[in-house]
Amino acid sequence: MLFGETIAVALSALRANKLRSVLTMLGIVIGVAAVIAMIALGTGAQAAVKDRIAALGTTLLTINPGQQRGFGVAIADAQAKLIMDDAKALDERASALLAVQPEMNRSLQVQWGNKNANTSVVGTSANYLEVRKYALHSGRMFTSAEDEARQRVAVIGPTVATNMGLDTPDALLGESIRIRGIQFTVVGILESKGQGTPFGNPDDQILIPINTARFRVIGSDRLRSISVLAESEDKIPEAMADIQRVLRREHRLRQGRPDDFQIRSQADFLNTLGETTQVFTFLLSGIAAVSLLVGGIGIMNIMLVSVTERTREIGVRKALGATRRNILLQFLIEAVVLCCMGGVVGILLGASGATVMSRTAGWNTEVSPAAVGLAFAFSALVGVLFGVWPARRAAALDPIIALRYE
Repeated sequence: MLFGETIAVALSALRANKLRSVLTMLGIVIGVAAVIAMIALGTGAQAAVKDRIAALGTTLLTINPGQQRGFGVAIADAQAKLIMDDAKALDERASALLAVQPEMNRSLQVQWGNKNANTSVVGTSANYLEVRKYALHSGRMFTSAEDEARQRVAVIGPTVATNMGLDTPDALLGESIRIRGIQFTVVGILESKGQGTPFGNPDDQILIPINTARFRVIGSDRLRSISVLAESEDKIPEAMADIQRVLRREHRLRQGRPDDFQIRSQADFLNTLGETTQVFTFLLSGIAAVSLLVGGIGIMNIMLVSVTERTREIGVRKALGATRRNILLQFLIEAVVLCCMGGVVGILLGASGATVMSRTAGWNTEVSPAAVGLAFAFSALVGVLFGVWPARRAAALDPIIALRYE
C-alpha cells in the first residue's frame, strides 16, 4: 500500500466517525488554547512593563526608604525615613544630578459637584513632568512659586475624570474640586500614559504642590520616594555614588553601617519585573501543558477502542496484502491528524481568547509566533507519543485471528 493511500484510508476512517473524532480532539483543543492564552497574557505583561519603563526614561533613578536598623540589626516592620530635607540636600549638594523630584502620596476621596472618586493624590515639585516624562493634554503645570506659596491648585490624570463618570477630562479644567474636603482649582490635565498594568495605572492620580500636600492635606514631611535624573546613561554610576555620599551624610551613617535607603535604576525595575512575569508565565503554561497531556491520554484511549472495534477490518486489509508497517502508519496518522487538527483549533481559540481578554478586561496580551509554533509542535508530539501504542497493537494483530473476530 502506498504512503498516500495509507493517509487517505486514515482520513476516511476519521470522516466516518466525525462526532467521535471531534470529541476526541476536545482535550487537545482545550490544552493548546490554554497554553496560547496564558503565554499571550505573560508576554503582553512583559511588553507593557518594558514600554512603561522606557516611557519613564532610561536615566531616571528612584530613591526609596530602606529598612530601619538598630544596634546593627534590621528592625521588623520599621522603615527608615526619607524627608524633604533629604531632597533639598540632594538638590543643593549632588553635582552629578540634572533634576531632583520628591513626592509623597495618599489615597483620598476627590469630589466635584455630586460626583466623586477615590484616587492617588501625589504631592510633588513643579518639575514632575520633566523628570517622569509626562506631557500635558490641556492647561498648565503648577509653578514653583505656587508650590512655595502652598497654593491649592491641581493637575489631574485622565482616568480620574473617567472614574467620576465624565466623558472628557477637559470638563474639569478650571473647575473647583475638593480633596479631603479642601477646595482645589484644576489648572491642567495630563496626557494619557496609556493602559494601566497590574503594577498601577499612571493616569489615575492627581498632582498637587508638595508644600500644599505637606502642610494642608497630608500633614507630614515623609516622602514616598525621590526621583532624580542622571546626566546620561554612562554617568548613572557616578550619580548613584553622589546620591549615596549626600544621603549617608544627611542620615549621619557611620562608616561600616549599611545604607538605610535604596537606589534603583530603571534597568533594575525592568529585570525584576521581567523575571517575575516570566516565572508567572512558566507556571501558568506548565498548568496548561498538563491539560495537553490529559488530552493525549484521551486520544490514546479512544484509539485503543478503535483498534478493538476495527479488528475485522484490520484482518481484511492484511489478507489483501497490507503490511504491519501500513497498519501501524494508518493508526499513527489518525492519532497525529487528530492532535494536529486539535492544535490548529486550539491556537485559533486561544488567540481569540487573548483578544477578548485584551478588549473586555483591558489586559495586555501578545500572541507570539514562537508560542504558536511551540504549541502546534507539542500537540503533534502528543499525537505521536500517545498514538504509537494503539498503532503497534493494531499492526501486531494476526490476520487469521482478526478475520475470526466478531
